[in-house]
Amino acid sequence: MRITSIDAVRGLTVAAMLLVNDAGDWSHVYPWLEHAEWHGCTPADLIFPVFMLIVGVSLQLALSRQFETATPPQAMARAVLLRGARILLLGIALNAAAALLLHDREMRLPGVLQRIGICFAAGGLIAICLRSARLQWALLAAILLGYWALLLNTGGLEPGANLADRIDTALLGHFAYQYNPTTGLAHDPEGVLGTLPALGTVLLGLRAGDWLRGRRIGILAIAGIAAMLIGATWSLLLPLNKQLWTSSFVLWSGGFGMLLIALAAYLIDARGWPPLGRAMGVNAITAYAGSWLATCLLSAGGVLGPLYEHVFRVPLAPLFGPEFASMAFAAAFTAVFWLAMAYAWRRGWRITI
Repeated sequence: MRITSIDAVRGLTVAAMLLVNDAGDWSHVYPWLEHAEWHGCTPADLIFPVFMLIVGVSLQLALSRQFETATPPQAMARAVLLRGARILLLGIALNAAAALLLHDREMRLPGVLQRIGICFAAGGLIAICLRSARLQWALLAAILLGYWALLLNTGGLEPGANLADRIDTALLGHFAYQYNPTTGLAHDPEGVLGTLPALGTVLLGLRAGDWLRGRRIGILAIAGIAAMLIGATWSLLLPLNKQLWTSSFVLWSGGFGMLLIALAAYLIDARGWPPLGRAMGVNAITAYAGSWLATCLLSAGGVLGPLYEHVFRVPLAPLFGPEFASMAFAAAFTAVFWLAMAYAWRRGWRITI
């Protein structure tokens, strides 16, 4: 079961990812396009969790259709495991391409697609094996409360001392996003332990998908507000932190995503508004992977720097400031892939992983 509003929100989310990931000058970025340094939550911090929430929504919609057609559970499980593995391997391949093409880039094992692949597979298995809403809610509560207890009772939340960083140091080492050869400490915002609460975001998406499938948009909106309120209250004890994907952050960002999906469903599915972003959403992973490779190739070819300098910084920075020039480059880069995905949509091309 495809719902147009979900494709649209997914596409807008990927476009926002590209806008945040492709600044022209990383020394000059608007605060709302930057991630929080540690505790806190900026608009940029909400983008990836919304995508993870949509992973859960999409799983619920797709698997519900297969349940109705009496597809054998073993076949469903095999399909979600294979697709999760393909997404995971694509993420590793993109990191390998960056390490090969860019002389200042080390090989990194975790990443955005890797986390999506793992959570897609795990979330799919949970949806197949635990069809009861009560059991899914109970599992979500156990994950969030258990992760909170783990963090607070094993060194706290500070960088380097928290359990997530210590696990990344032990298991990933120099294959993590950040590695200090002097101290031997590693940190990765898509690291090993943080994938557990990210799975919680996917579980929240499963429940949101069930409400969306039943056209219970009002309940979805109310649940989004409730999740944000609980997350905000919980943040007084457990700060919002995207890099650790804290339990309070799961509810805060997940609630925001639920409200966004409810609004899109009302405007697009119920009121007939145009599904802005749908073309990008149908080929979301293609757009993400394509933008990654384009950045690597342009950088390796020595094109990216001069392109930004002469087309964006020199003419725009004196008039509007360096942050505007940096954002204009990111917007133009995003627009190229937006147009490419729109062309693919018109031609009926859909690349699935």
